Amino acid sequence: MNTLSIGEKAPNFQIKDNQGIVRKLSDYSGKKLVIFFYPKASTPGCTAEACNLRDHYQTFQAKGYEILGVSADSEKRQQNFVNKYDLPFPLLADEEHIVINGFGVWGPKKFMGREYDGIHRTTFVIDANGVIENVISKVKTKDHAAQII
Repeated sequence: MNTLSIGEKAPNFQIKDNQGIVRKLSDYSGKKLVIFFYPKASTPGCTAEACNLRDHYQTFQAKGYEILGVSADSEKRQQNFVNKYDLPFPLLADEEHIVINGFGVWGPKKFMGREYDGIHRTTFVIDANGVIENVISKVKTKDHAAQII
């Protein structure tokens, strides 16, 4: 696993979101962007994280930030997640791991003594020029907005 670091250019991507709309990094040129990677839609930790960002969405908007969520879930699963929790930001359906691998957040994980490959919960804050200005790898799911802002 080779996670991108502060000061590196964010990799460009072109991928569909929960509504089937193609999203590209270049769509956010000139804006600040928070991209949060999470293991699986509608699981407890991911729900807590997404809802915490939702609850502080107005603050992010006021500070000029856009938010994108990314997991390997299908468009349908992402849309169900958006609908169920009224999420105001798009979720990318990265079933092919294009963005996940581009940012280097796929790799070995351990859970209850079992080892497997999966998405490491990581958030990247990208400046208006597409440069990574912060990487949060120890995400506090219930208080994530405070970690970013």
